[in-house]
Amino acid sequence: MNNKAYKRLVALNLVLVFLVIAAGAFVRMTGSGMGCPDWPKCFGYLIPPTERSQLDWKPNYDYQKGQVIIVDEALRVVKDDFTSSNSYDTRFWKAYTKHDYASFNVYHTWIEFINRLLGALAGLTTLLLLGASAMRWKQSKINLTLSVLIVVGMGFQAWLGKTVVDSNLLPLKITLHMAMALLIVAFLVGIWHRVQQTEKPTTLRKHFLGLTVLALVLSSIQIGMGTQVRQFIDIQMHHWDLMQAERWLENSPLVFYLHRSFSLIVLGVNVYLGWMLWKNKIHNPTLYWIMSCIGMEIITGTAMYYFDFPLASQPIHLVLAAVLFATQFYILLQQFTIKQKQ
Repeated sequence: MNNKAYKRLVALNLVLVFLVIAAGAFVRMTGSGMGCPDWPKCFGYLIPPTERSQLDWKPNYDYQKGQVIIVDEALRVVKDDFTSSNSYDTRFWKAYTKHDYASFNVYHTWIEFINRLLGALAGLTTLLLLGASAMRWKQSKINLTLSVLIVVGMGFQAWLGKTVVDSNLLPLKITLHMAMALLIVAFLVGIWHRVQQTEKPTTLRKHFLGLTVLALVLSSIQIGMGTQVRQFIDIQMHHWDLMQAERWLENSPLVFYLHRSFSLIVLGVNVYLGWMLWKNKIHNPTLYWIMSCIGMEIITGTAMYYFDFPLASQPIHLVLAAVLFATQFYILLQQFTIKQKQ
């Protein structure tokens, strides 16, 4: 595979990972996390049901092992292939014991299913990236190592996704799911930087390098606090319903106010970094992405607070945070290839 095709494959992987992050955020915003209460299938189907009646028990019907129905507000799973008689027979069914969630909403089910499809597609492209990196291992053993780590990370994400469903959306596991996604993004950005690199690494003044690291650390802290706020919102969403979004921020914890105010510090440090690089004639278009992301983060955050979480505001907010993390990490890697003016 030539360098141009390889770069496109890396870019495709990045785009798909960001789409998975967006889809995951949309799942959380709409409360669709349990739209498919089992894993990897959805109500025991490869293609999810579109009507509640598909999950009702039916007489004289050919059931397949693993298929799921809802009986008396509980999930029941087929033990083995059989054809039902004229009455429901408990001998052919077993209770679904991993959780007691047994509700069907066609919109939630398909939102969650699309989220899983995107995850599967992203996993497939990481395998293609691993294969391409293996073919180019003589050119870069580091890229091959990063590709292996990405595939391992995606496998861990798939397992973690299963445990998230089995735990009935335990907030801590959802946050860990997001943290792992950012780590995968960092590995992909590392490969992207290496295929873009045209100059040999050089030493950068400690002042610039330290300032860049500080900006990345502050953004990471901000994202970390954001996940804690997101956990609080998840709890509020379960306490209230989706139609009472105006009450989700009642009795907000201290971390919410820290997260809101900390954005100004993140903005200030990045503005100062941009000014210093510009002053020293180090022009970097990536800085425009960083400033745009921070500006949009503040706008979407403000919209969620004052306008009761408008549709898509949470996914946009989360994806922008991931893009901000990626661009800051990329500019940090770039610092090692910029020849500093003496």
